[in-house]
Amino acid sequence: MSFNKQLEAAQGYYELGMLDEAREELNAIAPGRQSETPALYIRLLLALKEEQWEPALEISEKLCAREPGSCMGYIHAAYCLHELGDTQKARELLLNGPKSLKKEPVYYYNLGCYEVSLGKLEEAEELLRRSFEMDEKLLEVARKDPDLESLWHAF
Repeated sequence: MSFNKQLEAAQGYYELGMLDEAREELNAIAPGRQSETPALYIRLLLALKEEQWEPALEISEKLCAREPGSCMGYIHAAYCLHELGDTQKARELLLNGPKSLKKEPVYYYNLGCYEVSLGKLEEAEELLRRSFEMDEKLLEVARKDPDLESLWHAF
C-alpha cells in the first residue's frame, strides 16, 4: 500500500475513533517514512486524544522545528505544556511563536485559557472575545470549558 493510502487509512480510523487501528496503520508505514510530517501529525492527534501529553509535546516540538512558520505545532506544544502544569511556558511559547499564529482564533482562545489559569481574568476575557469574533463557534466551546468556569458569567 502506498504511503498516502496508509496515511488516509490512519486518518480515517482516527476520525472514526478507532485509535488502535489508526496506530496499526501508522506502524505499518515504512520505517524511513514514519517520521515524515504527515505521519507525525496523525501520531500527534492520537497522543492528544489519549492525553499522552509528554509524547504529544515531543512530536509538537519536532513539528515546530521542522515547520517554524506553521501554527499547529506551536498551538499543540503550548496546550501540552499547559496540561503538564507549565502554563507560563505555554503562554510564552505562543507569544513568541510565528506571526501567523495571530490569524488563528484558537491562538487567542488558548491564550485566554492560560491567562485565566494565571489569574489574569481581564486579559483573558479580552483574548477570548477576540477569538469569538474570529470564530463564533468558540463561544459555545468556552461556555462548557471547565478552564473558563470563572468567566462563564461574562459570556
